[in-house]
Amino acid sequence: MTSTDPSAGYRVLLVEDEYFLAQELTEVFESRGAEVVGPVPSVEEALDLIDASARLDGAVLDINLQGEMAYVVADALEARGIPFVFATGYDQETIPKRYARARFFGKPVVAGQVAEALLA
Repeated sequence: MTSTDPSAGYRVLLVEDEYFLAQELTEVFESRGAEVVGPVPSVEEALDLIDASARLDGAVLDINLQGEMAYVVADALEARGIPFVFATGYDQETIPKRYARARFFGKPVVAGQVAEALLA
């Protein structure tokens, strides 16, 4: 990656409780020069990282994290103006309308498409 590459240094928070998907997303983002924050598998850990991170440029968010709905994480990201995408097994119609600006990727996701959506 060159320093003119817009994805170089991009800090992305991964919030995903499926280990293999989290690993795949990590590899894809890192291969594009992004710095991965996480991945974390729970709402509490995601909120802690959001609070502790001076800068996040984007996030990938699963909706159901170990049985807990992650909308509070989406709210925290929106409050800081951090763009995010949903990568979830839920139907897009179940996502509250207040998140209409967030891109949606239904599982099984293609990690490269998720990365491109945030890095574009």
